[in-house]
Amino acid sequence: MNHSNNHTANTTPFSGPFGTAGRLTVVGAGPGDADLFTLKGIKALKSADVVLFDALVNPDLLEYAPQAEQIFVGKRKGCYSYQQEQINELIVQRGQEGKHVVRLKGGDPFVFGRGAEEMEYAAGFGLEVAMVPGISSSVSVPAYQNIPVTKRGAAESFWVITGTTKEHKLSKDVALAAKSSATVVILMGMSKLGEIMALFQQEGKSETPVAIIQNGTRKDEKIGIGTVASIESKAKEQQLSNPAIIIIGDVVAHRARILAVQQEQNVQA
Repeated sequence: MNHSNNHTANTTPFSGPFGTAGRLTVVGAGPGDADLFTLKGIKALKSADVVLFDALVNPDLLEYAPQAEQIFVGKRKGCYSYQQEQINELIVQRGQEGKHVVRLKGGDPFVFGRGAEEMEYAAGFGLEVAMVPGISSSVSVPAYQNIPVTKRGAAESFWVITGTTKEHKLSKDVALAAKSSATVVILMGMSKLGEIMALFQQEGKSETPVAIIQNGTRKDEKIGIGTVASIESKAKEQQLSNPAIIIIGDVVAHRARILAVQQEQNVQA
């Protein structure tokens, strides 16, 4: 089946072989720890006929759908098993067989997850569509390391920015965010780390704390802490790479304060 992007949408739900309309449920798998998956997500997987899952999804979650056809459609080290157009077509193909397709994506599918695009495409072919939010890695991964994205007296707001746009360039929003006093959380930005830090240095923020968290909330999680001026060398030293989240702002210092208080309590005990 080959649907071009200039398809003529069929707006009436497709009826499958058993008289059931095919449907797509886009489900957020959360940041990585399987315990952070939602109950609604579990229900969706249990009723799935087909599960299309990404590389950042914890494979333990697939145990909730033992009866389903499970297809890996993610990207590993720059290699795509399926291009986005092929994923869209696969969703429609299985949906038009009257099946319940669950599209399982890391984090929250509506935060740089392309979930909205897939739903729009499927709806254009008459599939019923639904979305189950997931815990976004942009907030939960820092939280796991005791880094709040907002804190009274430190940050009144936060930016969540993709490090790499569709054109594989750094988002222009990073330069705007560097001028603000907000916490800045950058996803998929490790390949642009030097470029990002240069923008913050231009704003006189060389001493602003920075954290890089790789494989957040997972067993193989790694963290590097530094400043705008030092974080590049720390990242090299600790061999930090994608998948990782970059957090820039005074809130990063909260983690060290918590650790200091805990150590003090332990000494007193």
